[in-house]
Amino acid sequence: MTRSFIRRSWSSQTPAITVIRLWLGITWIYAGWNKATDSGFLNQASPHYIGAQLTGYLTHSPIAFLLRHFIEHATLIGWVVMISEFAIGIAVLAGVALSLAALGGAAMSAGLWLSTSWSVHPYFLGSDTAYIVLWVVLLLSLHQKSSRNNSRTGKAQAKLIPNLKDRREVIRIAAVGVASVAAAVLGGRTKKQIIAPLAGTPIVKLSAFAVGSTMNFQATDGSPAILFRTKAGVFAYSAVCTHQGCTVTYSSSSHLIECPCHGGQFDPSQGAAVVAGPPPTPLAKIKVSIQGSQIVQG
Repeated sequence: MTRSFIRRSWSSQTPAITVIRLWLGITWIYAGWNKATDSGFLNQASPHYIGAQLTGYLTHSPIAFLLRHFIEHATLIGWVVMISEFAIGIAVLAGVALSLAALGGAAMSAGLWLSTSWSVHPYFLGSDTAYIVLWVVLLLSLHQKSSRNNSRTGKAQAKLIPNLKDRREVIRIAAVGVASVAAAVLGGRTKKQIIAPLAGTPIVKLSAFAVGSTMNFQATDGSPAILFRTKAGVFAYSAVCTHQGCTVTYSSSSHLIECPCHGGQFDPSQGAAVVAGPPPTPLAKIKVSIQGSQIVQG
């Protein structure tokens, strides 16, 4: 990937398209870097874990039926998304497989719209629809430029599918892939490690956690957990399903702890006993207690 190739990819385009390419390329690289340096994005003990995010989308997303299948492979999905964002951003700035990168960016923006910002109303308050439009504008400009080149030379230009018979094109695509993986690894090395809380660490003030309340917190072993308060006192369970390790959530409508991966259900009022689905055993109990004005672990 030479400077002359990159320079040529920026020539003969309008200032508007230059601005769009800069904005999209930089934003997608930043999005990948933000995930790579987030210590919770790939950590199952974090509320920012990609699996927890996917679980949260199930309540309002029109593609919840697809997202359910992603949750049990959430860590892999997280890596794919992160590296794809780096690859799309780098490809857009370098001009490598530009049409394919724009199509990938549009598809990713559409996926985010259908999962993360579908419930945002009015729609213009969500940014994903605006990014879809920007990617489509970039694709149309590339098609228009290709059509003009075809009319002059009679040869196809800027095809959507890269020419894998062109050795230089394959090398450029490979370079983008290597750079994307390297950026993800570099970001991972700069992130701060999550330190699990010690026994006796306060979870929440008793006055801020009324009878009938529930909340998620991080247990002393670093795993996610769910805290409950009833008239009888406080208790907590691990939020790791005993079937295949997916993160479970409490449903206020069913009053059960539910696993989004395979339909497992646990009754928190009965010691997190299994009431439905394939889990073989109840959820593990997490020791919590009231000390003074605080609910603490251990």
